[in-house]
Amino acid sequence: MAPEATERESQCVEEIFQRVCGDLSMIADREMEVKEVETEILDHRPAGKGKIHISFRLGFSQGDEVLHGCMLLPLADAITLACSLMMIPENVIEQTRTQNTLDATTKDAMLEVGNFICGATDAAFRALGAELKVVFEGCQGVKPGIRPALLYNEGVELIVGLADIAQGGFGNDTHVLMMPKLKATEIAEEDE
Repeated sequence: MAPEATERESQCVEEIFQRVCGDLSMIADREMEVKEVETEILDHRPAGKGKIHISFRLGFSQGDEVLHGCMLLPLADAITLACSLMMIPENVIEQTRTQNTLDATTKDAMLEVGNFICGATDAAFRALGAELKVVFEGCQGVKPGIRPALLYNEGVELIVGLADIAQGGFGNDTHVLMMPKLKATEIAEEDE
């Protein structure tokens, strides 16, 4: 039986999703709202379910150690954000959301989305008083049911957040955060 996430781990996950959605909402001029967040501890990388996802890879640097994680967004949601950054009209975004391939301009905008996810994640840890630096390590498409590529040893515990995110005009979908156990997430409850 997997251990349960601590209150601090859940707080970190919630703060990251709130910051990511807040920053992307403002920058992409598209409403995003966190509806529900679950935090669990897993000993494997979960796969995105039922559809292609984009894995935005994150490096968590604490001291001289860098550990790795990612945020998985369904491809349609990632495309919507990338297109919104490029100020593409809504009717074109609707058509583009159904595509499984991206042109060079959309790929570049996708990297910008990753930079904003990274910056928001870094800001979330700073808001929680953690001495930690988060760096963006690129993004990749991940087929349905396939686990994202990470520098990760199977069996090592990961903090996994599942968030039901509403994206203005396009309904809700699940975004997945995977991050290593970090000193920043292990602060004892009584120390807070």
